[in-house]
Amino acid sequence: MTETLEITTLRPAPGHTADDFVKANADIDAYLRRQPGFLWRRIVGTDDGRVLDIVAYDSLPHARAGAASITGEMADSPVHATIDHDSVDWQLTTALHHLT
Repeated sequence: MTETLEITTLRPAPGHTADDFVKANADIDAYLRRQPGFLWRRIVGTDDGRVLDIVAYDSLPHARAGAASITGEMADSPVHATIDHDSVDWQLTTALHHLT
């Protein structure tokens, strides 16, 4: 199965931590579970303080739809206050290899 990954790299907003970001994502998690083609999500931290938020979908069209509607439907999510928005790098990419 081909997976399309939505990969967002960010830094927490000043005064916030990666744990704050994770805790503020409860409504985003619920939103993702409702999206067609959603497979899984992982949030990881790096040694230099960045956060990688990786969401997998079953296709590029589903990934695009999920990402596009999140900015509207979830605009009031508390997660936005925990993000340094100048640090955000966002991309969609197709997984080349999958080992389970």
